[in-house]
Amino acid sequence: MKYQDIYATNRRTATSSPYGGRSAAPTPAPPAVPRRGPGGRRALSVLFWLGLVAAVLPWWLDTPAGSLTGTAETLTAAGRITGLIAGYLLLVQVLMMSRLGALERWVGGERLSRLHRDLGATLLVAVLAHLALIVVAYADLEEKSILGEVGVLLRDYEDMVSAFVAAGVMVAVGLTAVRAIRTRMPYELWYHLHLTSYAALLLGFGHQFSNGAQLFEPGPVRTGWIAAYLLVLAALIWGRVVAPLRFNLRHRLRVADVVAESPDTISIYLTGRRLNQIDMLGGQYFRWRFLNPGCWWQSHPFSLSAVGNGRWLRLTVKVVGSHTAELRDLDPGTRVWAEGPSGTFTAAHRTRQRALLIAGGSGIAPLRAMLEELPPGAALIYRARTPADVLMHPELDWLAQARRTSIWYVIGSRHDPGPRQVMSPEGLRRLVPDLTHRDVYLCGPAGLVEEAVRVLRRAGVSRRQIHLATFEL
Repeated sequence: MKYQDIYATNRRTATSSPYGGRSAAPTPAPPAVPRRGPGGRRALSVLFWLGLVAAVLPWWLDTPAGSLTGTAETLTAAGRITGLIAGYLLLVQVLMMSRLGALERWVGGERLSRLHRDLGATLLVAVLAHLALIVVAYADLEEKSILGEVGVLLRDYEDMVSAFVAAGVMVAVGLTAVRAIRTRMPYELWYHLHLTSYAALLLGFGHQFSNGAQLFEPGPVRTGWIAAYLLVLAALIWGRVVAPLRFNLRHRLRVADVVAESPDTISIYLTGRRLNQIDMLGGQYFRWRFLNPGCWWQSHPFSLSAVGNGRWLRLTVKVVGSHTAELRDLDPGTRVWAEGPSGTFTAAHRTRQRALLIAGGSGIAPLRAMLEELPPGAALIYRARTPADVLMHPELDWLAQARRTSIWYVIGSRHDPGPRQVMSPEGLRRLVPDLTHRDVYLCGPAGLVEEAVRVLRRAGVSRRQIHLATFEL
């Protein structure tokens, strides 16, 4: 069937290229991966709330009933509570940034990214509230002005200079996380500024134990907080240093081939050792660092666009900036440093037996890999502006036959009648009558994903059934 605004076709293809050529024919379709329950996420949620209660409980036990008799005492109490909450949330934030394997498997990089963003706003509010409440309360008790009290704290209280610097670092990181500011910054600059949040953990450590009412005296509370700091630091070292070093020494990945999929999209094939021993799923991503002169200092997340086959790995990349443009010229044999796999955007994390996948442009990459591991009967809607923008078309047609998958290629602008009709609640229900009984996986440009989520919600699909591919914080 020829290209139209909307069409579906099935066609088996093959290739003679050692690494797949322009479009690699998949290996025989493996059985669907089993589902993983939400038990790990629920356990971590319970641990988070128990930890928050444990952080505030010492203040509760140390505060006699009826002791908050005046404004200054009340403000001091509120300042200490927000300080304990801020200290705990800072530890949780750093733990979520540790890339610990257990967190990546149980929660997933996508969910961690959203939680980190949302919790970061709460942390910033708690830090500023703690600072403001303590300064105002102490100024009232000592009958000083606000600025005068700040001077006293900086001059006479141990480790308070570093504490104020830590607060300033968190405010700066919080401001750069605002969407309007972040979108105007180069990714590399934003990423490295964001890493300065680690300094807040070190700079804020001292004043908690030298001035904190609940942590000043030796005892089980102080010991528990020190143990929490050491555990988070150990998780950070393991997730950021030890685990990646072990992975790369074991597998020694190298570039095998770079293939143009379209004028602005490439696939990079990698070889290495013991590839069959990498525990990964279709839809997951790695953070890749290509060790050539132009790319070694940058690490970027890209999804696998084919499931592991023991012979090669493949990632498919849209060229959108200077870094990705340089990837076109990678030489075979270039060494690659990888961290992962990460993410719960996989067939194993579905909540229903069947799935609908919606892709836009290069967002097809993780979904194409996932199709090999979903149960038969999945459906795929692939949005592209022109037929030339459809990537890996022969492979998708092969999968349509091998996995009994229904595929609709929706071609044209979002303002064209055909795409507008399809991407509506009524249009989706016509294509997929059992829409509300499926998981829906979305990957593509932000505008497409946001609009698709709104349409799916209007069509009656619950939020729990909608899965989004989000790579970084």
